Amino acid sequence: MITADTIVYEKSGIDACLAVLDNGKLREFEVFNENGAAEGNVYLGRIVKKVPLAEDKFGFMVNIGDNREAFMSAQERGLLEVNMTEGQCVVVQVSKEARADKGAKLVRAVQIAGTYLVYRPFGTYIDVSTKINDEEKVRELHDAVQKNVSSQQEGWVVRTAAADADINAVIEEMSELRNIYENIRIKARSANAPALLYAKENPLFDLIRRYHATLAAVVVNDHNLEDKVKAVFSGEVSYNADPSEKYGLQDMLQEALQKTVKLPSGGEIHIEETRAFVAIDVDSAGSVARGETDNLNKEAAVEIARQILLRNLAGKIIIDFAGSGEYRFMRGIMDILDEELAGDAQGARVLGLSKAGNVEIIRRRKHPSLLEQFSAECPTCGGTGRVEP
Repeated sequence: MITADTIVYEKSGIDACLAVLDNGKLREFEVFNENGAAEGNVYLGRIVKKVPLAEDKFGFMVNIGDNREAFMSAQERGLLEVNMTEGQCVVVQVSKEARADKGAKLVRAVQIAGTYLVYRPFGTYIDVSTKINDEEKVRELHDAVQKNVSSQQEGWVVRTAAADADINAVIEEMSELRNIYENIRIKARSANAPALLYAKENPLFDLIRRYHATLAAVVVNDHNLEDKVKAVFSGEVSYNADPSEKYGLQDMLQEALQKTVKLPSGGEIHIEETRAFVAIDVDSAGSVARGETDNLNKEAAVEIARQILLRNLAGKIIIDFAGSGEYRFMRGIMDILDEELAGDAQGARVLGLSKAGNVEIIRRRKHPSLLEQFSAECPTCGGTGRVEP
């Protein structure tokens, strides 16, 4: 289960970083540009060019004012296919942020997230978070939202945080989110593309909601933000001019960028990020006895789950554990991974065991990995890590 007791926010100019700590260990680390094309932002973009795709499909490169053109598909589930031309304007939302080798990915079906709800103006039905286990509460929330759906077409997602909220607060947020979307539409009519129409809230508040059950302290270096956090968080909120120094974040970050992670037992985990997938190898370091290998793999499974979150590894993740890859030996290991990744905001799923005996995980990609954020491909070796003699 993913837990955290401290969140650290540090801002420097237009850049900011967020560190999530649990018992002094770095759990998550995020760096973002407050003026950048963040996931969830809504823009009035301008079509730059039409690009052909496989199977006679096509998409568009869109200028949203970022330093790189973003991609939008002409086909989008629940919406009619569009056939636009160069120079046309379109309201879009960032669904995936730019990576080292790719621009941002855009969608037309805008969604506005609040504390308790997600408003889907292009949706048609109501979903309730599967993490709310109280069936009576699920029905109560669904019925309350259903009764307050407007006569126009709209969809809603009831978030996990709504389980502990007053129903009136949930209903009030419906109006607030509708107003946000209406303001987006009004701005779009008069804005000159490219233009930012809506910026998602500071991700600090999403982290506070996500870890509210175990969160004890929030540390910031911005007095204005300090007051806003105190308004929504009842735990300890403090100001520190240099929180990175206090918590040793730079040292922990440097450690998180290394390819090799040493385990207390003496084993090692090797992590390689490739264009196609993330490869993780568990090295027994000489521990070959059955019992020792089992314990090593259990220890590695816990650490691998932590590294996936910390490094923001996403897409296909393939793990080669030590020893035999037979299902009877790997079942318990996969259970540990499932438990450690439960509640991941990016929906990490343990798919099972491949025929080659490797454990496979899939995880949604929303943000660049730590390695992509803090490094660039070497122009000499082309990213291979090797130089010709």
